[in-house]
Amino acid sequence: MKTITVDLGARTYPILIEAGLLARAADHLAPLARGRMMAIVTDENLAPHLATLQGALTAAGVESEAIVLTPGEGSKSWATLEALCDRLLDLGIERGDHVIALGGGVIGDLVGFACAILKRGCKFVQIPTSLLAQVDSSVGGKTAINTRAGKNLIGAFHQPAMVLIDPAVLDTLPARELRAGYAEVVKYGLIDDFAFFEWCEANGAALLAGDLALREHAIAHAVAAKARIVAADEHETNGTRALLNLGHTFGHALEAETGFSQALIHGEGVAAGCALAFGFSAAQGLCAGQDAARVAAHWHSVGLPDGLASARIDASGATLVEHMRHDKKMAAGTLPFLLARGIGQTYLDKTVDLGDVERFLDAQPR
Repeated sequence: MKTITVDLGARTYPILIEAGLLARAADHLAPLARGRMMAIVTDENLAPHLATLQGALTAAGVESEAIVLTPGEGSKSWATLEALCDRLLDLGIERGDHVIALGGGVIGDLVGFACAILKRGCKFVQIPTSLLAQVDSSVGGKTAINTRAGKNLIGAFHQPAMVLIDPAVLDTLPARELRAGYAEVVKYGLIDDFAFFEWCEANGAALLAGDLALREHAIAHAVAAKARIVAADEHETNGTRALLNLGHTFGHALEAETGFSQALIHGEGVAAGCALAFGFSAAQGLCAGQDAARVAAHWHSVGLPDGLASARIDASGATLVEHMRHDKKMAAGTLPFLLARGIGQTYLDKTVDLGDVERFLDAQPR
């Protein structure tokens, strides 16, 4: 088992990574139960994993109650949040109890936010079941729901007590979801780890094809990278954690254009967004055009969108920039962008002219 620690003083917590961990999760959850029932929040697609987890808890003498939600981004809503909080209150959840979030990023974000506000804060455990959640959203304490104005605009920083990652559960993940999660893996190489990007170029196809050892390595490497960044800038105040948003400003605009629908899921938006961020950087003379081409080529090689055309976005630059204006990172009319001086050389730029972005987007093939 690999153990990675997110060092946050009194809120420090472990991330445990091991194939088959779900079936042994009770070893780590039973001490948190304090002899009380544990609530598990999951979605309808995860019935086999729920059965495994509940079976393990029952065998350990821990009673559990499942709250099963509708899959998809639509559940990250005010209505679902209200219903979930009411159900947790009906179950008598106390501040000292640990609610279990069993699922992908939607479940993790929603449950984390519910626990942030329930009785002014109760505890929760992340058991992510998608690659995207395992390497990104389950770590770091960002929780949120979506609103009409945009994605993740209502939320809170609320760290989990523990994260349990079982790479073997990815065997049941649809290929499209696996590829989307892989975009967040590669992102860590693009940010500040050129050697890891090279590793992804060499191993990404095999990882996606099912190589468990490669998956474990990639997950552990990505989680360790995120843990370091979160420990250095938990609430995104000094600019370090903002690096994790590489590809997201462009990507969220593309997602918004699709109405945050299945037409372009989050990881696909991140891949296209990273390609656009590098393309824009090259257009501004910040990095070599061959770097931007190399990033786009890797996305293409694994079946991820590498720009507007492959993301099936035909909106104008003005329309996409208008989506960006609703970004939660907007400050005093300025939107910071993650740009690059090369692969593994990402930096935060607060001087970008949105007119330049609009013109760049208008020039992209559709």
